[in-house]
Amino acid sequence: MALSAEEKLEIELGEQARIAADDWSGGVAPGKASRFGPSFRRLLGLLKPNAVAFVFVSLLGAAGVVLAVLAPKVLGEATNILFEGVVSGMVPAGATKEQVVQGLIDAGQPDLANVVNAMQNFDPGAGVDFLALSRVLLVVLALYFASSLLLWVQGYVINVIMVRTMWRLREQVEAKINRMPLSYFDRVQRGELISRVTNDIDNITQMMQQSLSQALTSVLTVIGVLIMMLSISWQLTLVVLVSFPLMGVLFGVIGPRSQKAFGIQWRKVGRLNARVEESFSGHALVKVFGREQASREAFRVENEELYQASFKAQFLSNIMMPAMMFIGNLTYVGIAVFGALMVAGGQLRLGDVQAFIQYSQQFTQPLSELGGMAAVVQSGTASAERVFELLDEPEEEPDAADAPAPIDGDGTIEFQDVAFSYSPDRPLIHDLSFRVEPGQTVAIVGPTGAGKTTLVNLIMRFYELDGGRILLNGQNIADLTRHDIRAKTGMVLQDPWLFAGTIRDNIRYGRADATDTEILESARATYVDRFVHSLPDGYDTVLDEDASNISAGEKQLITIARAFVAQPSVLILDEATSSVDTRTELLLQNAMAALREGRTSFVIAHRLSTIRDADLILVMENGGIVEQGAHDELIAAKGAYFRLYNSQFEQAATDPDDIIGAGIEDLDELDELDEESAQVR
Repeated sequence: MALSAEEKLEIELGEQARIAADDWSGGVAPGKASRFGPSFRRLLGLLKPNAVAFVFVSLLGAAGVVLAVLAPKVLGEATNILFEGVVSGMVPAGATKEQVVQGLIDAGQPDLANVVNAMQNFDPGAGVDFLALSRVLLVVLALYFASSLLLWVQGYVINVIMVRTMWRLREQVEAKINRMPLSYFDRVQRGELISRVTNDIDNITQMMQQSLSQALTSVLTVIGVLIMMLSISWQLTLVVLVSFPLMGVLFGVIGPRSQKAFGIQWRKVGRLNARVEESFSGHALVKVFGREQASREAFRVENEELYQASFKAQFLSNIMMPAMMFIGNLTYVGIAVFGALMVAGGQLRLGDVQAFIQYSQQFTQPLSELGGMAAVVQSGTASAERVFELLDEPEEEPDAADAPAPIDGDGTIEFQDVAFSYSPDRPLIHDLSFRVEPGQTVAIVGPTGAGKTTLVNLIMRFYELDGGRILLNGQNIADLTRHDIRAKTGMVLQDPWLFAGTIRDNIRYGRADATDTEILESARATYVDRFVHSLPDGYDTVLDEDASNISAGEKQLITIARAFVAQPSVLILDEATSSVDTRTELLLQNAMAALREGRTSFVIAHRLSTIRDADLILVMENGGIVEQGAHDELIAAKGAYFRLYNSQFEQAATDPDDIIGAGIEDLDELDELDEESAQVR
């Protein structure tokens, strides 16, 4: 049944709430695998490089389980020695076992006679053989110690196997991401990709580490315990097996309802979190429009829904254990009653019943663990399926092995009949041709969606052409390696990206072998040096994860310095000044002018006043160039550029040194200077 938009939103909000809570086990599983069998087999296939170690682990587990299963049987023998010794001590010495049995029968105690007759260590008048008892207890202790040691080694080796397997999986995912075309990141949300790389792999790790070891041990324990129970009494074994249908009904009825209830709970949590976030982030507007009462009422309704959902989920979840304990107690009573009757009838010894009770507890516990693992395995397989989908995505075409070396040219770029579209049914760029001479600055303008950013992305070979050629220094970039193309190109984006590290390291990111002197020169040329000295540690100031300890303009200046130190022959500036104030924009323009000097440059700009001095202006509409020329030529032509230009308020760029030298300290003075120097449209 198709989900409504409201239901899809609730599911998405619930997933976000669950991930934010870092809770993979206390609620609903992340999802179910659409193809569980193939995905689970492929997941197990990740263990192939450690196949020998896994066989070794299996043998360790089997040996540990065998020893653990033998221990109750041996311990039952200790009980027999103790019980039979106490009984034999109550009988006068010198009598034979047969005489004692016959005497009990003659005394009208046939049940006690059967018990004595079944005793194997009955020696009238001897009492408890403490030496034999101590030997048996030492054997039990040795069995338990050896079993624990073997199972510990098994857990350690499995942990090593799992960690190495997940390490390889992370390596594969990281390598895969670096081989993916940019088009993949255009259609997949960043949060979705991060979730697959982090949460899903962590979920697989937990499933493999916890479930695989437990599953192996649990299965072997169930088989071993079943064999031992049958060796003691098949009748009592039937009593234990009768509880199976009851457990099956319990898991079949309560389990799915519990999972469904937890799913509803998480969806309600996500919905309530979204409500609270909206109310807090828009608190001022809530008060302005007098919606406090409506906001409180909406919160009350959703809080009540969450209460009801949480109560039901917790009730169903918590009822499972008491129900299992009830079935376990019924089984225990059945074993005790039937076991006592069999002891009284001489069919079993007391120690055998004691061992059987231990086995019945060992039998139900791994079955409960296996039942609980079902949801964990389903969850981990669903996560694995999402990771495998990422690994199976088509990759960008590899570079040719015989790709020619790039020519050390002067940066000439030529588009020849270039055609490109993101999807075949929606053409974007068609028959695009132009030539950029060395050292020229080319400005690309046009309305949103005209193809400006796409054009420069084609130069970087982020996408492959549908037709035509792009020549760099006379070479077709399709023949060169992507690394060689991008090594000659520097790019400053609209949204500056800085990583957590020092300012010096962020600038050096443009060229790893840049010296401190070169970093300082690039910082001075791009006005980074002006503000760095006001920071506590200068160039060694550590930027936090979002670089929130510096301003937006300072971030952009650092990215320009990074491009400067890379010394590219081709420079691309994509709306690098669109999100800063007027004064910072003037600093950025001056920094970019220094950066563009002697380089072929492409500048994407919406503020047309910033590109009046460009050597060539390309006006794009609907994926094609409708006009090209210098600023004055295009204004005189009164075409598309003229219309764009007249739709904006023109401000003349002023040298930042003049501003600083003139002592202008506020934006009002700067605006007055701009108005005085503005040219007539």
